[in-house]
Amino acid sequence: MRERIDLLREFSVPLIAGVVTALLWANLAPGSYHHFDHAPFLGNLSFHFATNDLFMVFFFGIAAVEITQSCLPGGDLNPPRKAVNPLLATLGGVLGPVAVYLTLNAAIGAPGLARGWGIPTATDIALAWLAARLIFGAGHPAISFLLLLAIADDAVGLVIIALFYPDPSVPVEPAWLFLVACGMVAAWWLRSGRVRSYWPYLILGGGFSWSGLFLAHLHPALALVPIVPFLPHPPREEKHLFEEDPADRSTLARFEHEWKIIVDFGLFMFGLANAGVEFAGIGTATWLVLASLVVGKTGGIFLCGLVGERLGFPLPAGMGWRELLVAGAVAGIGFTVALFVAGEAFSDPLLQGAAKMGAMASIIAAPCAYLSARLLRLKRRGR
Repeated sequence: MRERIDLLREFSVPLIAGVVTALLWANLAPGSYHHFDHAPFLGNLSFHFATNDLFMVFFFGIAAVEITQSCLPGGDLNPPRKAVNPLLATLGGVLGPVAVYLTLNAAIGAPGLARGWGIPTATDIALAWLAARLIFGAGHPAISFLLLLAIADDAVGLVIIALFYPDPSVPVEPAWLFLVACGMVAAWWLRSGRVRSYWPYLILGGGFSWSGLFLAHLHPALALVPIVPFLPHPPREEKHLFEEDPADRSTLARFEHEWKIIVDFGLFMFGLANAGVEFAGIGTATWLVLASLVVGKTGGIFLCGLVGERLGFPLPAGMGWRELLVAGAVAGIGFTVALFVAGEAFSDPLLQGAAKMGAMASIIAAPCAYLSARLLRLKRRGR
């Protein structure tokens, strides 16, 4: 049974099942779907609010765990020198899609679509990791390179969401961010008191942080991002992303271990709440997002990776320009975070739906990367 559960999580089955269910429901019975998504569900809370503003707190919390672990001594982003090339590639993976999006929008779009520039900046870590394993083989260094890039990509995505996508209908009230600072102080105080359970950090620190972001009219799903780094953890990191260290019983590791399975299966709810787009809603925003992810990501990562190598920061051993190009193509899978940002970028349901369709369609980056690998005659590598 455990193996079957892990297989479902590895292949992102809950998320994909939620997306398919939402697409079918929204196209077969749109009125019923939208009523379910936005009508009161838990008291006065809608299913959409409960998913995006409450459940996604833990999704971004797990992302913050991965970033925290990777920045520790022994982690994938420490020391900084070994991460320079992936970080430069990350920069390309952000600037490339933005440049393509804004350029195409100036040519075929409209001023109102410019706000969607942040949608194609993110990479779906889980789906990109799965595609990379299938294309390169489990032991290929391109997988570690791609995961480093995706971790940094997620960190940039969190900043973009926080800074550039407040609720457009209400002005930001930064004074309330004092509560976020109170949450961080509370988490620091708990750590100084050697509190080992993660629950006080979530309830006290996370509660203050969520309230501050909500009242400041910033997205409260990011509430745990400033709290997670305070969870007690070892001085060194001995594992890599998607690996488990049974000897690590720290508060940070237990939070990740106990909540990751909930988050992985809870992504069914995320797909159900956010992917209900009618196929008739495909529009200019769809093609802007899709082209920016598939073309902009690939080109930006490839160019900046090569520039990094020329500057004296080499690619990992076993990676050349061909592997870099295919890894860039894999990174074009935006999906989860791109769907989330699309929901924040546009308030108009038609624009939002069109942008979400582009985010979901970015899954074609996987077969594009596979075909590129075959044309470039890359060989899969096992452990």
